[in-house]
Amino acid sequence: MSSDTHAEEPAQGMAIDRSDVERFEQALNWAVDYRGDVTLCTADQEIECYVFDRLPTSNGGNGTIRYMTKADASRIPLSIDQVREVRFSGKDTAAGKSFDRWIQRYIEKKLAGETASIDCESLEND
Repeated sequence: MSSDTHAEEPAQGMAIDRSDVERFEQALNWAVDYRGDVTLCTADQEIECYVFDRLPTSNGGNGTIRYMTKADASRIPLSIDQVREVRFSGKDTAAGKSFDRWIQRYIEKKLAGETASIDCESLEND
């Protein structure tokens, strides 16, 4: 996958390599807020996971990110210095799902005479 250098926010399929220093830093921050799977690539593995926080370090290094995998729900630390690439590999479950957008769709359906409900959309890829 290639890096998308013009995007203003993360999207499924986006990959950002450490060589793009400014974008890589942004990708690490995005990974924490992204509500989908992220793949962290190190020198020897690719970790598909959910990144839930980033911890600074007191010794001047780049800090640590913590993640969970489908197989292990514990908080697993990984030094940011080990990460070579961040891939936004899963669907962002929060994308386009703001409450305002939900209200707008609800009203549109009601006005069109359709059934409107509070059911969630499927998270499965079509």
